[in-house]
Amino acid sequence: MNNRNRGKNTGDDNLFGSEKQVSALRSAVEDMHYLLSREYPEKAASELAGNRYKLKTRQIQALRGASASETQIRNREEKQLKITDLKEKTVHLDGFNVLILLESLLSGAYIFEGLDGCYRDLSGVHGTYKRVNQTLRSVELVASFFRKAQLKKLIWIFDRPVSNSGRIKQIILEFSQENHLDWEVDLQYNPDKILAENAEILVSSDAWILDNCKYWFNLINYLIGEENLSVNLIKMSCHDS
Repeated sequence: MNNRNRGKNTGDDNLFGSEKQVSALRSAVEDMHYLLSREYPEKAASELAGNRYKLKTRQIQALRGASASETQIRNREEKQLKITDLKEKTVHLDGFNVLILLESLLSGAYIFEGLDGCYRDLSGVHGTYKRVNQTLRSVELVASFFRKAQLKKLIWIFDRPVSNSGRIKQIILEFSQENHLDWEVDLQYNPDKILAENAEILVSSDAWILDNCKYWFNLINYLIGEENLSVNLIKMSCHDS
């Protein structure tokens, strides 16, 4: 096993580690929420809020991930399921979205809770997925959820064009066979569209998918509570302490 992880970037403590920085971010999220709710485009809204609070690039990335309009928040809330709704159901899982978020969380990277109650990180695939120290533990956490929710089947969807997607598919399939889990792994060229249009119930924190899906489950929120995970968490609502 390699010694890679998805922990903090150099400089993240300076961007997110002080109450002053977090306070500015929360104010920017409140401003962006106001603008999005009045149908400002996301790019323009994030630039206005970012400029006002002199945010750096990674802070603006966190701002965009955490923000949503009032309509988006209400729409997502209406489609969110509870753990008891999942028994004997088939659930589709946004593979890289969930896996990388869990790897980041377990690595001690900053995790941001958005206005919609979803958790997001600042990592990305950038064309290549690389397994890290926390990969297996992340898959084990998904397996724990699968068993406790008593799912009928779990279908992982990964981006086919991403380098090493075939390798992570093999890792997950081998894990599921060894642990007698009814899992499928599918590689797709347009996974977002597949998830939004074909999945009855899905797991993702991708904003576009959540806006366009039928039903979704907040897996990360569930795992943090159920597995008592230690999280380097920043709540982005001004109303959270």
